[in-house]
Amino acid sequence: MIELTGWGPLGISVDWAAIEGELGVPLPADYKELYEVFGGGVFSDSLYFLGRDEGPAFDFLTQWRVSLSVDQDSKLGNVSAVEPYAIYAPGSKGLVEWGSTERADEYFWLIDAERPGEYPVLARANDVGAWHRYDMSTSEFLYRVLADADFQPWDRAVQPRHDVQARLRRPLRRPATVTRGWLSHVRGHDSAVVSHRDP
Repeated sequence: MIELTGWGPLGISVDWAAIEGELGVPLPADYKELYEVFGGGVFSDSLYFLGRDEGPAFDFLTQWRVSLSVDQDSKLGNVSAVEPYAIYAPGSKGLVEWGSTERADEYFWLIDAERPGEYPVLARANDVGAWHRYDMSTSEFLYRVLADADFQPWDRAVQPRHDVQARLRRPLRRPATVTRGWLSHVRGHDSAVVSHRDP
């Protein structure tokens, strides 16, 4: 991903032990590396990568807590938004979302507390489609969705894959502000880039 984007690592520091303690399982090592390099935000104007950012928009832990709360709410019955699966609860087996697209496609890990270290990617189109399983790392899945024209989950790409370099954006962090400081990170792009970084 670093080679694809041409960006230097941000070097974000995260207390992974605290997060993994709450989840009860370690997170995929490549996911943690991706987040430390890029932060949470948007790739190619359409693929949302969740991290551990301030505010709920790109914070996978906040979104997981809310999803788990809804999934376990007895007032809503025994229906799960991720059927036939359930949202992961510590010590169990279930899904944790780490990405999505502007088209409501969703990307999850299937986490099994009894099998730590195995993190197949489960994906579905438009949050109601059939589930597709990909036995690959988070970073490989993300790279292939963005850059591999032959890899098209559910027979469609996130975006046309021509000129990927010009469309990749530094992942976003806070409510959008337009800056020109990030232009050096987007090769061949001469307009302002939406960024969630403090100036």
